[in-house]
Amino acid sequence: MASNKLLKYYKWELLALLCFAFFLNQADRAIFGVVLSAIQKDLRLTNSQVGWIGTILFLALALMMPVAGYVGDVVDKKWVITCSLIFWSATTMFTGLTSGIVGLLLFRSVATACGESFYSPAAYPLIASFHKSTRTIALSIHQATLYVAMMTSGVLAGFIADHWGWRSAFFLYGWSGIILGGIFVFRLRNTPSESSEDREGGKPRISPGKALGAVLRTPTALLITISFTAVVLQYNAYAVWAPSFIQEKFNLTMTQAGGLAMFSLYITSMIGVLVGGMVSDRMVVTRPRFRLQLQSVSMFLCAPAILLMALAGSLTLTCCGMVALGLFQGTYQANTPASFFDVIEPRYRSSAIGIQTTFAYMVGSVSPWMLGYFREAFGEGKGLSYGFAVLSSVYAIGSLAMVAACLFTFHRDRYIEEPLQPCEG
Repeated sequence: MASNKLLKYYKWELLALLCFAFFLNQADRAIFGVVLSAIQKDLRLTNSQVGWIGTILFLALALMMPVAGYVGDVVDKKWVITCSLIFWSATTMFTGLTSGIVGLLLFRSVATACGESFYSPAAYPLIASFHKSTRTIALSIHQATLYVAMMTSGVLAGFIADHWGWRSAFFLYGWSGIILGGIFVFRLRNTPSESSEDREGGKPRISPGKALGAVLRTPTALLITISFTAVVLQYNAYAVWAPSFIQEKFNLTMTQAGGLAMFSLYITSMIGVLVGGMVSDRMVVTRPRFRLQLQSVSMFLCAPAILLMALAGSLTLTCCGMVALGLFQGTYQANTPASFFDVIEPRYRSSAIGIQTTFAYMVGSVSPWMLGYFREAFGEGKGLSYGFAVLSSVYAIGSLAMVAACLFTFHRDRYIEEPLQPCEG
């Protein structure tokens, strides 16, 4: 009884600790863009060199994800998360010491990707293992941290850079992560699935082939991956082109366009994530398919929202489209890890997240290029409008994938978990 009572409170402490880590994870990516002009001027970088820094970062993240996922399944998640946090924080700090493109490619792109890629595949299953009846809301709160990081870190990093130079922003976030990593050493716990029962003679029971097969042989997991990829396609395109789209269409300044694009989507996404998480946890008790049902409806509604954003003739209607897109995308994202875990055994979940993310990142890298092609083909005024309009069809495909999972595969693939048992330190 005492152990169960301690678990009841610890699961929220765990969530709070991982939210702080995820904040630093996402802020670490956001601050680079904020201080980029200062870096480019100080280090005399060309536009091509700056582009390579981002390209190599996301490519390295995609390539490392399967490795990170497998490691998360065979090594204690506590130590995977802690080492990941300390490593990427150290590379962030060293980014502030670089003096040229080679250092940026090494620390900002390759090393940072190697560190950050190990966090999510281990963190999501760890949260899920402690939160059974509150799984969706816990993962939703964790996801909401992303939006808080994106909206606040830009302002903070810009303020620091204006007053003490761009290097100081990297020093602050780097040291913050290292200190938090020290706290993780003493406060993070493993679940029973990370303990001796999953190992025989010190060796992991599962192989990479079994981990990959856990996804490939589960139709619902594949359909959820297709749907998630649709979201990543739109998200990547939005992050790169939405400010330019608003600026060109309505003749705004970059500050105005960037602010509208950032806050219109992220604030409502955060609301959608939190609401979607609370509703799902209540409904899934009696309706196991509810997460998939909510996701399919949310994706379906995203299609007209992005179409309105793309083709509206007024700034007001365009912003309404962005607000609606953020809200419906948020309710979808609130359920993404939870619905995935509904059909994947705990021992394979880190690997599954790694495989899902790799596929989505690889395919999703196409959309920024696609919108750039539309912009060149149809001109600055209409090209991006047409490009975003085409992406509405991607949401329709993602919605159909979720409907198919809900109707035809979930009842066979569903994994029913045992009640949570006391954990080890």
